[in-house]
Amino acid sequence: MTAEIITNKGTMKAMFFEQDAPLTVANFVKLAKEGFYDGLKWHRVLPDFVIQGGCPNSRDGATGMPGTGGPGYKIPCEVSGGNQYHDKGVLSMAHAGRNTGGSQFFVVLSRAKTAHLDGQHTCFGKLTDGLDVLDNIRQGDSIDKIIIHD
Repeated sequence: MTAEIITNKGTMKAMFFEQDAPLTVANFVKLAKEGFYDGLKWHRVLPDFVIQGGCPNSRDGATGMPGTGGPGYKIPCEVSGGNQYHDKGVLSMAHAGRNTGGSQFFVVLSRAKTAHLDGQHTCFGKLTDGLDVLDNIRQGDSIDKIIIHD
């Protein structure tokens, strides 16, 4: 299974770690297919670290502070499988403490500052194309749509 993450800066393509993080992948795919991510902003961009999106409070006209919203439920972390290294281009689940993820995710910009995230946040996929797009995302840029390919 793969995804196209279409942004206002271009398209990034990703593959999922279905064997290593099946619940996280299933959750992300479900939300993407429902259109949950359509029109959300990259609300957190930290150079040489990560870009983060998936907060419904980042949608134009939404109430609430960006970075504080979710889908209304929490999912468990899956950090004991393989592929749990935060290298450049890795998709990982954001959370506010163990087993509190939901919809917010981040994409790693650089391994240099992310080793401490290994074993703490669930890596559930990796970009296979569009690293140039990743490098050009700025805070406030949009996630136009995420298309899942089964």
